[in-house]
Amino acid sequence: MSSMFKTKDWKTHARRAMSATEIVASLARLEGWKLTGDGANVAIEKTFNFANYFETIAFVNAMAWVAHRQDHHPDLSVHYDRCVVRFNTHDVGGISSTDFECAAQADALIAD
Repeated sequence: MSSMFKTKDWKTHARRAMSATEIVASLARLEGWKLTGDGANVAIEKTFNFANYFETIAFVNAMAWVAHRQDHHPDLSVHYDRCVVRFNTHDVGGISSTDFECAAQADALIAD
């Protein structure tokens, strides 16, 4: 699984808030993700649905691994049969390409 995700050292990569046009274009490439919030609280968000609590927690644990490897941590809202994943980049006060890279990795966790 480690070869599936490339780890970046975000300290050596300059991040910036994406423009509205860049965000819309990036959202179009991801299935089921939507824009939420506004201002510094703007984020991309997706609800992942599961059959039961065990599957939900397995996904949450996998997301924790991805977040640790990427050093980019989403807000997670955990429920019995779903997990809401929310990404934004606090240090740029908006959404960065990092959020979209991590969103794609979240999607890859449940890909067939």
